[in-house]
Amino acid sequence: MAKNPFGKSRPTNLPYAIYTARGGFDMTWHVLKSYQMVHREGANSRWFVAAKSDATYGSFELGDTYAIEVKRHGVLVAADPEWLDAYDIASTVPTPADYLAR
Repeated sequence: MAKNPFGKSRPTNLPYAIYTARGGFDMTWHVLKSYQMVHREGANSRWFVAAKSDATYGSFELGDTYAIEVKRHGVLVAADPEWLDAYDIASTVPTPADYLAR
């Protein structure tokens, strides 16, 4: 049985991927864990994220969210190469470490 490459939780400063909200909203999601393999994700698939917005006063709040909501309302701004490969994303976004170092 194949193992989920994103199934182990990571710290907030070392996420698998980072998404920011579309449309000028100040919202950021750091994906810290995926509960399902990429090819098994559906409408109810969850990610464990660290989310930050104006409503959190600049702090991250940890919790589960639907993966489809992050993908629908967010833009991928950073990701590990493994994330790009697994989700078949042809992009040249920086790694989360490089993105956060700016």
